[in-house]
Amino acid sequence: MSSTTPIDLDVAVVMEQPSWKKTKLSLERPYKDDKGERIPVLLDIAPDGVQAFEPPQDPTKLLGENLRRIFIERGVDFFERQDALRATGDLSIPQALDTKDDKVEPDQQEEGVSKAHMNPEELFKMRMEIMPQLFTALGEMTHARELLSLLLASAAPTDPSPVPSLPSSTLTASVVTKPSPIPSVDAFNAQLTIGGKDEALRKASSIFKSAANNLERSRLRGQRYWVDALKTRRANWGLVPAPLPFGAPTGKGADKTSKDFFVSFGLEESPAHFRRRAVGHMATYETSSHILVFPHRQRVRLQVSLILTDSSGLFRTASNSITSLSDASLEDSLKIAQREMVEEELFSVLIKEASTLPTASARVAERLIVIDAAQGMELKFELVDGDAVKTQESNKSDERLSATCNLIYFALQGLLLSLHGSQKSQRLSSANTQHLPSAFLNKAPLLQPIIDLLQYQVFCDRIKVELDKMVSALLKAGIPSSLRFDAVGESGHQLVEHFVANETATRIGGEALLRIDVRQTLRLTFLSPSSLTAHLPQATLPIASIPQLVQLLSDEVERCLLNRLCEVGSQVCERVGATWFVDFVSGKAVGRWEGNILNFRVIFNKDFAIHSSAYRLNRASRQLSLLETYAPGTSISLVAWLQELLEKTILES
Repeated sequence: MSSTTPIDLDVAVVMEQPSWKKTKLSLERPYKDDKGERIPVLLDIAPDGVQAFEPPQDPTKLLGENLRRIFIERGVDFFERQDALRATGDLSIPQALDTKDDKVEPDQQEEGVSKAHMNPEELFKMRMEIMPQLFTALGEMTHARELLSLLLASAAPTDPSPVPSLPSSTLTASVVTKPSPIPSVDAFNAQLTIGGKDEALRKASSIFKSAANNLERSRLRGQRYWVDALKTRRANWGLVPAPLPFGAPTGKGADKTSKDFFVSFGLEESPAHFRRRAVGHMATYETSSHILVFPHRQRVRLQVSLILTDSSGLFRTASNSITSLSDASLEDSLKIAQREMVEEELFSVLIKEASTLPTASARVAERLIVIDAAQGMELKFELVDGDAVKTQESNKSDERLSATCNLIYFALQGLLLSLHGSQKSQRLSSANTQHLPSAFLNKAPLLQPIIDLLQYQVFCDRIKVELDKMVSALLKAGIPSSLRFDAVGESGHQLVEHFVANETATRIGGEALLRIDVRQTLRLTFLSPSSLTAHLPQATLPIASIPQLVQLLSDEVERCLLNRLCEVGSQVCERVGATWFVDFVSGKAVGRWEGNILNFRVIFNKDFAIHSSAYRLNRASRQLSLLETYAPGTSISLVAWLQELLEKTILES
């Protein structure tokens, strides 16, 4: 049988230890800190806490010291002796084989033997190489002896051994005590241990602190969640139950109660797909500035533009002013989202109605509608990016045109709301199912009133231009005249009522009153989009075109001027007993007295420029001869010219 020794038991115990106990850590001292700088060597710590570090050494100086020690300790001829040893064949120096000279002379052999003797420097070198190995061997032998003594003293053999035991004085046990550590090294180790524990404690405390901060933020976020929900409800915004999350049980007996809510900001009578998109929910995570999250928001705005082209080919463009609100607060963010959704619904309705306009042509794209509303006028609806509108400067080139665009923008919103109201009343009232209101007979309840207004505006502008030309011509001729032009005769309240969905058939009207020579008036009335009626003393005439209006103005003003010339002629020629009358068939004023017959005609040239001609009838030849003419460039008025001409004619006769 093989006997088991205590050494084998210790080895077996070591082999049976777990792997984590066999882990070895490197005890190499760190030489650089976290910043990459060199860590100085700590030599000692004074009682007052002052640390003594190893002074830094210059590599160049250290190399010089080592070279100087070579010559001091081994002599100044160290390198020459090394060459001599290599030449004599020292075993420690590799020799180069020389096969050329096989024979060595006796004198050279004796010289080599003499050089083989070692000098004191070589003996010192050999001693320095051997002594460490001897000390190592001594230590190993000492440890082996102590180990054997310990084993013999602790475990004596039970069986008698035939080998005689050695005397006790042969192997003796010795006690080895661990030398006391160096104070500086012990202090350094303590610093390392304390520093490691401090870093671990700091990391643990930072983890707990971040966890506490996260818990506090979660608590405040949950509290703010319900506070914002109460504010939303207090502001009368709609709150609807949120759908169940994906994967929630929906079977029989399952809890189908909603755990959250949505904020609904769509219009009540909007189509279903717009109401589904007009929802938002409270943010359950940290956001930069938005309190509400709108999953279906597109951030587009409706821009209304007008492009006018005059007779010379020049363009004038203006658009409505889009106001941008800050969405920092809960109320403002809901208002902005609702406005964007209403404008998107408006644009969708305009696209449907653009193809059914009876009096205008339209071009429709994905985000653009262009309508030829009237002569020289284009109406454009466009969905533009809301973020780009904030940085875009508003066009202030034409304030009047921009105000018209703003009126169209807000009128469309009013028409949409009135249309929703009519649809709701029709849906709730069962009595109106057989009799639809007039609004539903109109194929374009939103766009047609806007087109009618624009056409009516262009129509009124063209009428006013012709009337202004006539007034200017009369004033240049010295005839007092005035014009009162009211394009919209209704009040503001009545005008708003015309935009109600069930009253879209009602048209807007106005009138123009032209007063000539403070005695005769010409009254014109007009209705949207392009109806004009002239109210004359003899009759009421509908006017269908601008040339017809020009002819009517010329005839009425000519008749008035001829009557005025007759009155002036009667006053001037009263002493000669003249007779004056107006021949409406030939369009002239005739004055007769003894030996004279004068005819006066009024002619209108470009822009109603008034010209007048005076003719005298020769009784013998029965022919008219031109007596004198009046032109707008004359320095006197038409009435004064007639008076001078009559005075001159009376004197000549």
